[in-house]
Amino acid sequence: MTAPAVKILVVDDEAPIRRLLRVGLTTEGYAVLEAADAAAATVILTDDKPDVIILDLGLPDIQGHDLLAGWRASGLELPILVLSSRTDEAGIVKALELGADDYVTKPFGVAELAARIRVALRHRLQLQGERPVFQVGDLSVDLVKRIVKVAGREISLSPKEYDILRLMVQHAGKVLTHQHILRQVWGGSTDVQYLRVYVRQLRQKIETSPDQPQYIITETGVGYRLRAAE
Repeated sequence: MTAPAVKILVVDDEAPIRRLLRVGLTTEGYAVLEAADAAAATVILTDDKPDVIILDLGLPDIQGHDLLAGWRASGLELPILVLSSRTDEAGIVKALELGADDYVTKPFGVAELAARIRVALRHRLQLQGERPVFQVGDLSVDLVKRIVKVAGREISLSPKEYDILRLMVQHAGKVLTHQHILRQVWGGSTDVQYLRVYVRQLRQKIETSPDQPQYIITETGVGYRLRAAE
């Protein structure tokens, strides 16, 4: 028996965007549900039980941020990816802080969005049971033994460097805002520049070319993303 298709709820008031996503994501094997506003999205959430939500932040009846905050406050745990303009860094950061799993900026490619959806779904599954060993490329992180290796060679990290990397491993593939990392690692009292220094040191130790990182990716103006395991 074929497994049922993952259902994706697209919440966007622009019909051309919904049509683009419906055609593109259907081709990727997803079942697409559509809502032009928050009211319609609420009905679909109740009646059709989608697996993932793609949310445009500019809706006609309620601000996307307010809708996102309300969903998370009510206990909704579905992966939520937001659509935003390329220049709205502040809006993206706010959405991530409110509980969005990821974001894609307009204009976007459907293949990129589908990849982000797959990562968000995997991440939700990982949260149910943390994997003891993370592997991507030549980087290996044993979360039980606290051993980090690159190409089989053990790497020595400072406690803070390890704490940053461990946090990123726990959320591999997901963008983490600067403020989220600062709260989790330093309790929120440290300057962003301090975080950048530690990330630079971490890259020096785990990246083949620290100036062209393949593992810790900078999301400009937002935060960092650890490359997801293949």
